[in-house]
Amino acid sequence: MQGNIYLVGPMGAGKTTVGRILARSLHCDFVDTDRLLEERTGVSVGHIFEIEGEAGFRDRECKLLKEVSQFRETVIATGGGIVLRKKNRQILCKGGPVIYLQACLGILLRRLRHSQTRPLLQSGDPKAVLEKLMHERDPLYRQVADLVVRVSSDSSQRTAARILHQLP
Repeated sequence: MQGNIYLVGPMGAGKTTVGRILARSLHCDFVDTDRLLEERTGVSVGHIFEIEGEAGFRDRECKLLKEVSQFRETVIATGGGIVLRKKNRQILCKGGPVIYLQACLGILLRRLRHSQTRPLLQSGDPKAVLEKLMHERDPLYRQVADLVVRVSSDSSQRTAARILHQLP
């Protein structure tokens, strides 16, 4: 493996779980940008949203992506909204293969139904929020993706195996 592998997609698609499996299989490092941001700030993503708003969080996320893009031979699971900024999309496209984990609304709702840690789902109707996010972000995920992998109810192991089989 040369460079990094980036996983993009909506919250609940399995980027962290699949990313860890890929990293183990490829004998390389793994980074989850949301978890790294939490470790560095000492607070949750939700708390950052609460204090700084989404714009403040996106600023931090952009700075962190620029930093982790300098890593080598790392599988990087990104936050669901990382593709919203053009600068981030440019970084992703230059850094190595980008894999879009595409999941249908039903799978996302099932996986996220008890989540208390997703700031964008804490107000309003989760189904409506996810539909809106998917509509806005799917074209951006596709724009940066070298590979689109449809997530099904298969295990994360199977999803990772499909990715390994299709990696360029």
